[in-house]
Amino acid sequence: MTWRIGTVISTGKSWRGALELEVALDRPLPGRAAGPVTVRALAYTDLVGEPVPGDALLLNVSALARGLGTGGYALVVGPAAGTTHLPPDPVPGPGHLVKARYTPLQTMVLGVDEQESPHHATLADADSLDGMPVVVADLHSALPAVVAGLRHAAAQAGTTGAGGLKVAYVMTDGGALPAAFSRTIAALRDADWLTTCVTVGQAFGGDLEAVTVHTGLLAARHVAGCDVAVVAQGPGNLGTGTRWGYSGVAAGEAVNAAAALGGRPVASLRVSGADPRDRHLGVSHHSLTAYGRVALTPADIPVPVPTADVENMPAWGVPLTRRIREQAATLGSGTGSGTARHTLVDVPADAALVDTLRTSPAGLRTMGRGLDGDPASFVAAAVAGIHAHHLTGDTTRST
Repeated sequence: MTWRIGTVISTGKSWRGALELEVALDRPLPGRAAGPVTVRALAYTDLVGEPVPGDALLLNVSALARGLGTGGYALVVGPAAGTTHLPPDPVPGPGHLVKARYTPLQTMVLGVDEQESPHHATLADADSLDGMPVVVADLHSALPAVVAGLRHAAAQAGTTGAGGLKVAYVMTDGGALPAAFSRTIAALRDADWLTTCVTVGQAFGGDLEAVTVHTGLLAARHVAGCDVAVVAQGPGNLGTGTRWGYSGVAAGEAVNAAAALGGRPVASLRVSGADPRDRHLGVSHHSLTAYGRVALTPADIPVPVPTADVENMPAWGVPLTRRIREQAATLGSGTGSGTARHTLVDVPADAALVDTLRTSPAGLRTMGRGLDGDPASFVAAAVAGIHAHHLTGDTTRST
C-alpha cells in the first residue's frame, strides 16, 4: 500500500454512506512534483465516521498514485491521531457475516438468511424464483439503463413508473465492495427507481446482505418481494485485456444461478459504437465469453433494433447495427461453446427510448462516455429492461 497523512480542508458532496473530502497531503504522491498536494478523498461514513475540516486522516492512495480506480479518490482508512469523529460502536446485536474478510476494514453484517435474521425461516427452504426475470450485465453502468428500459416499457403499456414492478439490484463483488461507493445506487434508490439493493459475496452495504448470488436473488424475490432483479458488479471493474482476466466474466455464472433457481435469465449485451478497441466494438468480447463460454444454460438475449433516427445518432450507423447482429448470432446458434443455445430477441429501440434514458436520476456514463457519446451502449442495456418487463406477465408477483 501507498500511505499518506491528509488534513481535511473541506467537505464536499455526500450520498448514502459516503462523504467526499478535499485533503492536503503531507507529501506529494510518488513521481509527482515536490510541494503540497491537494486531492479528493472519500470516507465511508458507516466505517470511519464523518471527518471535519482540520482532522488528520490516514489515507490509502495506492490506486490514486497509479492513476487507477473509478473516481480518482484517496480512501480514508481512519484518523491519523486524536480525532473524536469516529462512528459509535455498533449496538450489540445479531449478525455474524464478515465481509471484506481478513482485511483491515473487514465489516460485520447481518445476513438476510442467517439464523439470527427475521427472514431465516422464509429463506430456509426457498428454492425457486418463480419465473422472476433476472437481467444480467457485466458493467455497473448498465444498471440505470436497464431500469430505464423497464420504465419505458411500463409507459408504453400505459402505466407509470415501472408499472408497479419492484426492482432489485443484486450487486456482486467483481468491482467495488462497498455499495456506498456507487452514486448510481444512491440516486436510483432516492428516486424510487430501485426497491432494494442486495450485496452479495464480499460486497457489503446494501439494504440486504447475502452470501452468494443465489441467496441474493432468493432474498430479492421472497424477502423484498421484487418482480425483477438486475445482477451486475459494482463500479470499478477489473480487467487485464485478456479473454478470461476480467471480473465481468462472472456474468455468465449469474445466468447459471438465475436458471438454477427457476428464474428467467436475460443476458444484457455489452455494446459500444465508440470504443477504439476492436474487441469491444459492437458486442464486446467479454459478453461473447461470458454468455458463449461460461453460461451453461440458455438465456434470452435482447438485441436492439434501432429506428433510423436512433441509428443516425453519433457513434452508431448501419455498419454497427450489422456488426451487433452478426456477433449476437453466434450466441443464438450456440457456436460459442456448444453448451447453451440462447434465444435472440429483437427489441425495437426508438427515439422515445432514448428520451426515457435521458430522464435517469443516475448519470449515464460508461468508459468515460455519456449517452450521446456512445448511445448503443445504453440502448443495448435498456432493451434488456424492456424485454424483462414483458416477461413479468408470466410470473406470479409476491405480495
